[in-house]
Amino acid sequence: MKWLVSGFILAAVCIALITVYLQPNNFIGCNDTPTASQECATSDAIVVVSGGDTRARTEAGINLYKNGWADTLIFSGAAQDKTGPSNAEAMQRQAVEAGVPIESTIIDEDSESTQQNAKNTKTIFANQSYSDVILVTSGYHQRRASLEFNKLSDSVTIRNYPVTEDSDWGWFWWLTPRGWWLSGGELVKIVAFYFGATS
Repeated sequence: MKWLVSGFILAAVCIALITVYLQPNNFIGCNDTPTASQECATSDAIVVVSGGDTRARTEAGINLYKNGWADTLIFSGAAQDKTGPSNAEAMQRQAVEAGVPIESTIIDEDSESTQQNAKNTKTIFANQSYSDVILVTSGYHQRRASLEFNKLSDSVTIRNYPVTEDSDWGWFWWLTPRGWWLSGGELVKIVAFYFGATS
């Protein structure tokens, strides 16, 4: 019985550590709208990368925009189906349908990986003289995306805003095989990042 209890405690600690590690969040303690404090102040732009539950990621970016966190939304992602529009264009359409002016959006339609998301948006940051951006992606993907963006845009402050609940991910991710597949895959890719592999 003692070993069983110890096993449950160890498993719970591991799950908690994985959850916290994968989804860094710079907005814990902030209100829904920006304040004067540095941690919760407005940003130059909100960057949303496609993948996973792209609609949920886009919706989170739209909500941040509508709540006044930034005046510009950047959508990054190539077409999953090469016969159709890019993910970035689909995200832009979703934003416009939600009432965001198209002139408040910028799209990167060429990125096919997290590394390319970071590389291509770095060019946008430089062209627009952005020094502070909010990065939006799914919770399980937030750590790796943050690593890639910080590596390639070291002169830009990257603030993490993970989508903690979507069709692929949630606080109870550990109850599903897909949750373990996503979290395990991200941990492997993070290790690869530190060893210099592309992602």
